[in-house]
Amino acid sequence: MSFKTQWIAPLQVNDHRRDIAGLTYVYPVVSRRAGGVSVGINLNPNNACNWRCVYCQVPDLQRGSAPEIALPQLEFELDLMLGDVVNGDFMNRAVPDGVRRLNDIAFSGNGEPTTSGQFAECVAIVERALDRFSLRGQIKVVLITNGSQLDKASVQLALKTMASLRGEVWFKVDRAPQDDFAWVNQIRLNRQQVMRRLAQAAALCPTWIQTCMFAVDGQLPSEVELQAYLTFLAQQIEAGVKLEGVLLYGIARTSMQAEAAQLSAAPTEWMQRLAERITSLGLSVKLAA
Repeated sequence: MSFKTQWIAPLQVNDHRRDIAGLTYVYPVVSRRAGGVSVGINLNPNNACNWRCVYCQVPDLQRGSAPEIALPQLEFELDLMLGDVVNGDFMNRAVPDGVRRLNDIAFSGNGEPTTSGQFAECVAIVERALDRFSLRGQIKVVLITNGSQLDKASVQLALKTMASLRGEVWFKVDRAPQDDFAWVNQIRLNRQQVMRRLAQAAALCPTWIQTCMFAVDGQLPSEVELQAYLTFLAQQIEAGVKLEGVLLYGIARTSMQAEAAQLSAAPTEWMQRLAERITSLGLSVKLAA
């Protein structure tokens, strides 16, 4: 096999196009949170997700689940991409100086990856690829998720496999979950359900909470909202949920949702103060303002 992906212009931190390599399921990005190159796996090429976060950068987003995945094609594309990164000139050709480091393979993409009934099989494909390219234990395997499918036995099994592959779960908690409609995520949440699924994730695989903060109509989250969020974090610690920490980030790319004009980035100083408040709870924080 010739390990050479389609010509790729230099990657930019604010350009996470899923088709940048001319592939259906696999795409490379420079991740500001990862601090290097992340090979993304998009199990939602139909732009379907069971949530609709107002800051989401996916165009033409629709409600739904992942489609049937062509597993042989996914495996071929992952081999092609990793071959170009590991054995080819991809890093020199497409990656800026200072971030020419392969950090992870990440299940992310254009919707919730765990809505795929083949998610566990896709994790197995990643495991085989790591072995073929001698990357097992050298890079991370990341699942970026809203946690909504964590009650499924197949997803739990996949997380156990991920844990053996230096895996991490990035579990979305943008605001303290309440038994009500969550405007930020455009979904009705059940607090106890979120807490149970978060605990399940953390018990199966190292888990970070990922939180996106921003202003709406020029107004930053209120002190009441922030205190509710901090209290939620503290309650997880008190309950014995073993969290790796919080991935706190702001808006870096323009939302493609109807609410886009209402959203703006939070000031860096404000984000730093929030990070300090989270740290004071005893949690590590990685800030990408």
